[in-house]
Amino acid sequence: MFSNLGPWEIILIVLVVLILFGAKKIPELAQGLGKGMREFRKAMKDVEEDISKDTKNNNQNNTKE
Repeated sequence: MFSNLGPWEIILIVLVVLILFGAKKIPELAQGLGKGMREFRKAMKDVEEDISKDTKNNNQNNTKE
């Protein structure tokens, strides 16, 4: 997806972000992004555990019958 970005394009993007948000706001944005990613991963893990428990319970119920 981003394989076509060269070093100049990345520098330009970083400069635009600096201009739009300012140097003081970027750490706050990064921290919020990190928290959001952490919550997303936790939710994914919970869903995967629920699915594996349901699958395990279904397999046990099918073998008992």
